[in-house]
Amino acid sequence: MNAAAGLRDIIKTEDIWKTFGSNEVLKGVNIRVPEKRISAVIGQSGTGKSVLFKTIMGMMKPDRGRVWFQDTELTALKKEEMIAMRKRFGYSFQNAALFDSMTVEENLAFPLKEVLRIKNPDEIAGRVKELLEWIDLPGIESKRPEELSGGMRKRVGVARALMMRPEVLFFDEPTTGLDPVLSETINNLVVRVNRELHLTCVMITHDIPAAFRIADAIAFLDQGRVVAEGSPQEVVQSDHRMVRDFLRISFNGIRK
Repeated sequence: MNAAAGLRDIIKTEDIWKTFGSNEVLKGVNIRVPEKRISAVIGQSGTGKSVLFKTIMGMMKPDRGRVWFQDTELTALKKEEMIAMRKRFGYSFQNAALFDSMTVEENLAFPLKEVLRIKNPDEIAGRVKELLEWIDLPGIESKRPEELSGGMRKRVGVARALMMRPEVLFFDEPTTGLDPVLSETINNLVVRVNRELHLTCVMITHDIPAAFRIADAIAFLDQGRVVAEGSPQEVVQSDHRMVRDFLRISFNGIRK
């Protein structure tokens, strides 16, 4: 998905295949993710987008093919090495995946305590406060997830993914279930993560207009294969029938 010449690829996949029983989900996927840019993976439901994410992050092993992060082949790492490497990735879940039994502060502190093994309560409280202020939700440390609106939970989920200060942040359907106003807030937060924190952002989204507005690079996945990729301008000019039909419907007839 390298949208512009001269950009360094931070992630790339080479001929990734993944099958579950008789269901071939990924069929030779090759993508490139430019460093410190926003990339989007789009396509119909059930085309392998989430499986691709989990394969890149080492949560699933591909049947064949290779995944690279910078100069390291992730698919060649031992389990312990991959676990250590995964600390450089953040993942913002579709439903935020907050622990209902914990307060907001406890949710945000969890990766610091359990993964980074930070024990200093002042350091933990300081980092929680700093991130809550950054996402424009100051003072909600003592609230529980059920006390938050859907948009607030989404933002707290992003904050938790940022607690470990990753180099790459994956967003899985960041605007699902939100109205247009809240969706715009979350899309703008993705842009802030990229621009202000200088992180590489990779998102799965069905919000096609937003993807074409904020992403620097787009890959269109159809039936387990990348059928169009490049800059938004390049993808919108694709001659692939599925891409043309999908975009025409998504943009409500804007393409002829």
